[in-house]
Amino acid sequence: MLRHHRECSPGRRHGVLHPGRRSERLRLFLTRPLRGPIPTTALLESFAMSPSTIPSRLPVVVIGAGPIGLAAAAHLIERGLEPLVLEAGPAAGAAVREWAHVRLFSTWGEVVDPAAEKLLAPTGWTRPDAATYPSGGDWTQQYLQPLADVLGERVRFGARVTGVSRAGRDRIVDADRAAQPFVVHVHHADGREERLFARAVIDASGTWTTPSPAGGSGLPALGERTEADRITYRVPDLKDPAVRARYAGKRTAVIGSGASAFTALAYLADLAQADDGAGTKAVWVLRRGISGSTFGGGSADQLPARGALGQAAKAAVDHGYADAVTGFRTGAIERDLDGRLVLVAEDGRRLDAVDEVVVLTGFRPDLSFLSEIRLGLDERLQAPVELAPLIDPNQHSCGTVYPHGHRELAHPEQDIYLVGMKSYGRAPTFLAMTGYEQVRSVAAAIDGDTASADRVELTLPDTGVCGGAGLFDAPEDQAAGGCCVAPAPQLIQLGVGAPAAPEETAAGGCCGS
Repeated sequence: MLRHHRECSPGRRHGVLHPGRRSERLRLFLTRPLRGPIPTTALLESFAMSPSTIPSRLPVVVIGAGPIGLAAAAHLIERGLEPLVLEAGPAAGAAVREWAHVRLFSTWGEVVDPAAEKLLAPTGWTRPDAATYPSGGDWTQQYLQPLADVLGERVRFGARVTGVSRAGRDRIVDADRAAQPFVVHVHHADGREERLFARAVIDASGTWTTPSPAGGSGLPALGERTEADRITYRVPDLKDPAVRARYAGKRTAVIGSGASAFTALAYLADLAQADDGAGTKAVWVLRRGISGSTFGGGSADQLPARGALGQAAKAAVDHGYADAVTGFRTGAIERDLDGRLVLVAEDGRRLDAVDEVVVLTGFRPDLSFLSEIRLGLDERLQAPVELAPLIDPNQHSCGTVYPHGHRELAHPEQDIYLVGMKSYGRAPTFLAMTGYEQVRSVAAAIDGDTASADRVELTLPDTGVCGGAGLFDAPEDQAAGGCCVAPAPQLIQLGVGAPAAPEETAAGGCCGS
């Protein structure tokens, strides 16, 4: 048999890069500017030569180009670190754009990150009036998109992260784990798949894509998926003619007790009073009872617009545009003979039929693409274990959340951080200013500036609410003072000519403040 002899080039031995050539390739890699994707082959060969040097040359991957992800990039740049922001959507603030019609209860002065503002300043950008309240659309158009434009090629759109791990190490391998870079798998909108490497990962992907279901046990109610065409998990945009027609003159169930539910109730009340909205009615479905804290902190809230939002929802109920059904945990959603939807409680009670259902029961984090990462998460909230006690509604008697940074956000896996809304897991009350402080601290920690990372540079406003959501669901014999208890099921019609609601507590909360 004839054998073809192949001469090896001076720099190769049987297809393997000669150490001399490999060292030169390493030198070129380390000195090249970080522009565009890093070649995988070059990275792996170079990293194999010097595991202690390569990570410092890799970018910090930031997942999500929302307010917190873009702020993280700004803080990294301020420290001379290179970010690479991967956004699944087609534009900056893709999730925020989906609630562009909703006005924030934080002012412009509270939703612009300081480092981002410095980055924008050379472009001539000026912050809108700090005392005014932007809508989601204002926030994206006037701040988030300009910020993404300044970041330029450091932000990639249509890039969905599908997995994060350590290079060459799955979840169970200990050996030399911390010395390996992170490997990030990305699926692009055009179908391409890519593998990137990072010195650290900041997950600011939020929770918008994983809303909690209507079911009172945390699972989708029976029939919830089947009736999906009549159910939404977003505050309806009643300025959109098609959406407005869907709800005008209809009976709509609103499930939830937070700011989003307040907003939906206020919007539906406005529609009921409009010329084209005659007959519009909301049914507010609550798992707990009506108490002094049901409508938020009111005038005691240090964010006045947040307090006013709760009062607007209260007005909707008081004036008869909504009926409140308390102590109702949805177990099933059925369709009656007329094609309308019937909510069935876990105890078998049935509500009168409705035309539409708006489910606003909160959000939960998508942890699927982090399955190979060693996370330390609280078993209830799915928030970092050190952060969870600060935000747990089962533990908090009042709404204040202490500022926190990299230490509370740390995991057993070094140099990966969940920030922003995702860091709160299933807990509510997240504020943009909280996320900005988080990423300031995290960027400092990645940079090795522990003193700055540990420094607290934020004071959060009090909600003016006493008694966390979890306390209201406690059995009667466990509730402090006997006031924060799960109520007996009842329909409460608050409004002109309607019977007065039971007086449970004075406004400001049921736990004595």
